[in-house]
Amino acid sequence: MFSKFATRREFLNWGKLSLLFLLNSCSNVPNKVKIALQNSFYPKSFKDTIPKDWKQEKINFENIQQQKNRNIILDSDFTLINDGWINSINFAEFEKINQYTLIENLDKRSIDFLASFNENQRSKLFPIGVVPYTIIIKNNKELINSARTSWDFLLSKKLTGKIIFPQSPRIILSIAKKINSTNSLKKLKSQAMLFDDKNMLNWLINSDACVAIVPYSLCSKYLKIDPRLSLVFPSEGVPLMWHFLLSRSNLNNEILIKWIKYLEKKSIVDKLISQGWYLPFNSDYLQTKYKSGMSPIPGPSKKCWDNSWSFSVLTSEQKINLKNSWNESLTP
Repeated sequence: MFSKFATRREFLNWGKLSLLFLLNSCSNVPNKVKIALQNSFYPKSFKDTIPKDWKQEKINFENIQQQKNRNIILDSDFTLINDGWINSINFAEFEKINQYTLIENLDKRSIDFLASFNENQRSKLFPIGVVPYTIIIKNNKELINSARTSWDFLLSKKLTGKIIFPQSPRIILSIAKKINSTNSLKKLKSQAMLFDDKNMLNWLINSDACVAIVPYSLCSKYLKIDPRLSLVFPSEGVPLMWHFLLSRSNLNNEILIKWIKYLEKKSIVDKLISQGWYLPFNSDYLQTKYKSGMSPIPGPSKKCWDNSWSFSVLTSEQKINLKNSWNESLTP
């Protein structure tokens, strides 16, 4: 306590000490956990599960080499990324993550897919979501039954110039391999209205297009507001988009495990699936969601899940073969 007879100099000195104490206390407060993600990839239900005291940093993987985006990754504790951008990151910048108890949460589908990566990548990738692609059909109920069983319906003459495909040769080629027809890739591409990853549903709703192939997590809100749209998952299977978590520090595994456990709550699982997001974990409740094919919005059947396929990182030779197959389909 200050004496009532304290001098002005003593008062000022006490003030300086108090200010130094305050500044030192603030410097000892831990910084917020930062997680980098490309905002448009994730449904609201998933982003809402990220702890409120974490800071979400927006990143653009399409321009990942820009210094701004590079700095975001380097300054973040965690990074969320989908399998389409794996080749764009430097794994040397991340720490091992799957050597901890986290791997005990993963289901067989996750572990099998991780096995397709090399050891360095596998140790640093934690699967946190798998999103099936789906077929959206507009104003054409007669196509639904044939679409439920096979991808062959895409070659219907009624759909010539009326299909919106993903802007991914690899996905289109994988679908073509499911179609029972010679030169299926060339025929499939001739059915295209356009190839688009960003505005495919806007194009479907506001054009003459009849079909779009899109990630399930990007279309659930449209299905609720537009009665013209129907959702179909062929029993032959669908392409799967995987989302991974990477860590820049092995000091945050305790808070990470706490988040994973929160994601496994039944109410959270139901919200996520209603927006097309499936957690690839091994809890009994989660695994029932891969078998029933039903939720607030119908999802893939067990047969569809069993026949679905994922995309691992391509080798140099595989990239050349993919490019050659795509280019050969362009010739008359």
